[in-house]
Parts: sequence; C-alpha cells; structure tokens
Amino acid sequence: MHKTGWRIEPAPNLLMISDYFEKSFGRKPTNTAYAPGRIEFIGNHTDYNGGEVLGAAVNRGITVAVAPNNLEVIRFASPFIEGIIEIPVEGFTKQEGSASSANYPLGMVSIMRDEGYPVTGGFDFADSSNLPSGAGLSSSAAIELATAYALAGMHGLTIDRKKMALMGRRAENEFVGMPCGILDQGVSAFGHLDSLVHIDCFTEEFSTVAMPAGCHFWIFNTNKKHALVDGSYEDRFRECSEAFEILKAGGQDAACLAHIEPDAVRNAAAELGEVRMKRALHVTEENRRVRQAVTSLAQGDLQKVGQLLCASHNSSQHLFENSIAELDYLAKHIAPLKGVYGARLTGGGWGGAVMALTDETFSDQNEDLQKVLEAYHKEYGLESTVFHATAGDGATLLGE
Repeated sequence: MHKTGWRIEPAPNLLMISDYFEKSFGRKPTNTAYAPGRIEFIGNHTDYNGGEVLGAAVNRGITVAVAPNNLEVIRFASPFIEGIIEIPVEGFTKQEGSASSANYPLGMVSIMRDEGYPVTGGFDFADSSNLPSGAGLSSSAAIELATAYALAGMHGLTIDRKKMALMGRRAENEFVGMPCGILDQGVSAFGHLDSLVHIDCFTEEFSTVAMPAGCHFWIFNTNKKHALVDGSYEDRFRECSEAFEILKAGGQDAACLAHIEPDAVRNAAAELGEVRMKRALHVTEENRRVRQAVTSLAQGDLQKVGQLLCASHNSSQHLFENSIAELDYLAKHIAPLKGVYGARLTGGGWGGAVMALTDETFSDQNEDLQKVLEAYHKEYGLESTVFHATAGDGATLLGE
C-alpha cells in the first residue's frame, strides 16, 4: 500500500486564499478569517446531553475570504464546487443539491441577523480547506466560525468567542438541521496551542487543559465517509432525550442526562428498555471518563488517559453503537502498538477517523503500524489516510 497523505500539511496561507478569491471574482477580498478543525479527544455524544467534553483544535482548518459586491446576491466560490453559486441576499432558505455546500455560511448569515447583527448587503465568499473530507474533524464548525469572523470583520463588528461558538451551533441546529451540541464550535473557537479545550456543555463554560510534554495526536482516517444528517445522529439524540425523560419520571432529580449516575441507569433498565439503557449508560459513563481524563492529564498519568480513551471507544462500539467495523479494526489494532497510549474514534461516528494519543517515539514509519494498515486495506479495500496533528489556536480574523 502506498503512503497516502502521510505528511503534515501547512496551515492555510492568506496569500493563497486571496489569490483564489481574486481568480474567482476579479478583485482582492476585504477580509479573511481562519478556523481550525477539531479532534474530539474524549466525550462522545456527551455535549448535547449536558455533559463535559475535551477536544483539541488542530493545525488544519478552513480559510474564508469575503468582500461586499454591491449586488443583491451572495456569491460562493469553493474548490469543492463547480462554478459560482448565487443566492439572493434576502429571503434565502436551506439549499439543496449542488448548492447545499453553501448552507453552513448561509446559516451563519441567518443566525447573525437573527441575533441583531447588521449583516446586510450582497457579498462574495470563497473558502479553502486542508481538512481531510469525511474524517470527523468538523469542517462544518470550522467554516461556520471562519465565516462569522470574516463577516464580523467586513461589517466592523466586535463579537466575543463564546458568542461566535453559540451562533455556530445555532446555525448547525436551526438552519442546517443537525442537532449537535457545542463541542465542535466551542473547540474551534477556544483552541489553544498545546492544550485541550474543556467544555462543560450544561453551564457552557470553556477552559483549557495543558497537554503533558511529548504528547502527539495521530489521525487514521478510515476513508469510510460518514454523513451525520442521514438520521443516525438524530436517532441517538431522540433515544437520549427519551431516556432522560423516563429517568426523570422515575425520580431522578437531574438537570440533564449526563448528570445522572450510571448505577441509576442500570437500576432503571426495565423502564428504559435495552436500547435506551445502553445509550444512557454510554453518556453517563463517558461523562465520568471526561472528568477522570482531566484529573489524569493534570497528574501527567498518560497511561490512565490511554485506558480511558480505549474504554470510550469500547463504549461507542457496544453501548452507543455509533462505531463501524472499520473504526473498530483500527482502534483495536493501533492501541497496543509501541508508543501508543490509547486510541478511539473521534467525532460523531458511523465513519470518519480514529485518533491515537502517542508519545514522541511513535511515527508513521513504525513497521507494526504499516502491517496494521496493510491488513486494513486487505480486509476492507480502503486505504487509511494517516496524518500527524498538533493542538493549535482557535478561530481568528487574519486580515482586512
């Protein structure tokens, strides 16, 4: 198997997006912004259940460039679409078909207006990405945050990071139609160099947790693309909501599902039924694992952190059932390799990528790793794109 993508790509370059914008629209942009993708470190599907999560903004992301066009349309250009998409500046709705890629920035325009920000008039928009497609690194949140920063710059608005993240989630929930929590937008907004972002999704409090020296992230993309708006995510959202209502009716005095103890879930197995019991048990135990991971990171106990990562994947596989065979294969066979502390799926699941936390001795030249990837290719007919990532800073306005 040839080595596909086994190199670190540089962060997006301002000159590159400026040139692409000029090629598309015949002039330079007035404002550019960048937002990173994210690794979900631990806290799988805890966010919309009021729990805690840990994530890292990665050194890859999406750059957006904008400029007013004095027209009554918003024009979109992207390397991932053919031609220019034109959408009326007023009265637009969610797009379908080939124009659907515009929904994330359109969602931000819609929500920023709804929040009272004067995002008016037509404008031209171009984006550029070095995030791998379908790897579960949340390109959607990255483009939402980059769009918000670019439009805020274009209109002379000052908006704090938390507000940006919350508007990004609203755009995803209300315009795009994905019932996600705040993890993706929060990590993209609050990322910090060499740190994890810790989010209490119930209180919507954001903080950072320093990574011990010598820690590295390796991402193994199954190249089995996931599509989370196809119903699976919505099913889990509904199952968790139903489980919480049953547990509350049974006497649990909690504000959200993640705040209930796992033993209480087990004791209500008969009322919940097998499926809802498994979903609730995953969420409550995963929330506990996030807290344990924060403590273990502070203590520098990376062996314990690795065990928590593996336990998280096992729970996703067997309780939340949002893993797939390709993810299970990679997580199972990468976790025991020399230099690996632990491995788990990262992101919503049903495809995407496995993340491994490693020490500094691990590399893509590891012979045992190459054997695993060759066996994966033989088993599933897919090549796992492998890349190294570091924790970087969050979304920012680049220039104007």
